[in-house]
Amino acid sequence: MKPLRAPLLSRLLPLAAAALALASGTARAQSLLELYESARGHDASFVGAKAQFEANLAKANQALGGILPNIALSTTATRTYFDLRYDRPELPGTPAAPTPRTYGTYSGAVVLTQPLYRPAAWAAYRQGGQQLQLAAAQYEAAEQDLLVRVSQAYFDVLNAEDTLSFVQAQKKAVGEQLAAAKRNFEVGATPITGVRDAQARYDLTVTQEIAADNDLRVKRLALDLLVGTSNARPLRLRAATSLVDAPKDSLDQWVSTSEASSPLVRQAQIALEVARLEIDKAVAGHKPTVDAQIAYAGTRNINGTAVSNLDTHVFAPYAQVVMSVPLFSGFATTNRVKETQALENKAQADLEAARRSVAQATRSAYLGVMAGLSQVKAYESAEASTQSSVDANRLGYSVGVNISIDVLNAQSQLFQTKRDLAKARYDLVMTHLKLRQAAGTLTPQDLEPINALLVR
Repeated sequence: MKPLRAPLLSRLLPLAAAALALASGTARAQSLLELYESARGHDASFVGAKAQFEANLAKANQALGGILPNIALSTTATRTYFDLRYDRPELPGTPAAPTPRTYGTYSGAVVLTQPLYRPAAWAAYRQGGQQLQLAAAQYEAAEQDLLVRVSQAYFDVLNAEDTLSFVQAQKKAVGEQLAAAKRNFEVGATPITGVRDAQARYDLTVTQEIAADNDLRVKRLALDLLVGTSNARPLRLRAATSLVDAPKDSLDQWVSTSEASSPLVRQAQIALEVARLEIDKAVAGHKPTVDAQIAYAGTRNINGTAVSNLDTHVFAPYAQVVMSVPLFSGFATTNRVKETQALENKAQADLEAARRSVAQATRSAYLGVMAGLSQVKAYESAEASTQSSVDANRLGYSVGVNISIDVLNAQSQLFQTKRDLAKARYDLVMTHLKLRQAAGTLTPQDLEPINALLVR
């Protein structure tokens, strides 16, 4: 029986990687940070969140209008036809009616109004300060979401590339096993079942290659759509390197951090404060308002007035304090107060739900990181074990102890282990980022250590 050649894996994987590089074109590969910066200016969700942040800032500043002075200019122009007629001009003592005429009245005023006591306006002003903080928390959450989405799309492409590389390497190894089985059958060293087993496994790897190639195309399209780059090519992670360290703080400390720093919790806390101030605004509907007004006003009459034929110019500046006291509004204010109190209860419940959700996400991510670290080590040990199994089965096949299906199964297990190891490494990095996102501490600077692990 003719022995097989030396182990193929060390020779097949570089060839598959080179084929992938050629298929990807000659464009320069990009790092994770480069693609993230590209996504900041292209991703529709993040661009929309940024525009919403700017709109929220402007909306919060609108509350100043309720407590700062307001200045208004008003002017009127009136043209009047005047024709006085007496009902009984024949009565003694009735004066002669004046001649019909037309006169004009022009008036104007500049009025400065300074609110002195407006409880609703001051509550709205305090709401504006809370809304500024809410806008910042919403923008921070959108930025963290973009970080995770770009990283996920980045590692999805790398994982798809690895899968295709391993399938192509497996296909080549199975092809050589098929050729060996055919030669051995021709010389009568093995039965036909060895050829058929190898052929069936080869056909299966062909279908897996088609699926892996299609999956890679889809993942690349998703990354291109996210970052706005045609044919984005992510840099690869270095092999056999420590990706992330185990969390130094305990699980309870991470949960405490998330409850204090998570943008989602802060949004719920701010929403509760806004709801409480909304109650103050509603209650203010029962209270009076006091404004101070100063006006520079004047009136000019051309061709006189109804009682005079003389042109006049009246200058009438004034200062006044205006108080308005609400007496009855058809129970609208009372029901508005009830509405805002119910909305405060809802905001309190939403805050509790946000705290529970963030705590659960933090616990899941923390346990995921710890499990991921152990899983990567286990897969690394499994990789060495399955490689030894492949070598042993090949040797046994060459001496007639094992049959072809034993070698094929060992090869399949080796490539599956390698795929699982690669995926576990990417999942570990993503779980680490999601842990920081759940805790509310994720920033673009957290991508720099990952960037340092990329092969340039």
